[in-house]
Amino acid sequence: MPSVGRGVWESKDGDARTWYRVLYLARIGNVIHVLHCFEKDSRRTDRRDIETAKAQLSQVQQRVRGLKGGKGADTR
Repeated sequence: MPSVGRGVWESKDGDARTWYRVLYLARIGNVIHVLHCFEKDSRRTDRRDIETAKAQLSQVQQRVRGLKGGKGADTR
């Protein structure tokens, strides 16, 4: 999903009531990082959901940079 960042993908499923979305990043150390999950009831993705996923992406990237720098693993 380029509007969030490079390497971010979207999985979607729905039922009779609404659509469900999961935004995830799957290209960092063979680990799938779920960035954001939400319900969607219109064709457009709400800007707040995009911004939430971008913020999560930034946190994941910072954590990965810290691991590569030898600062140890954060298990949260």
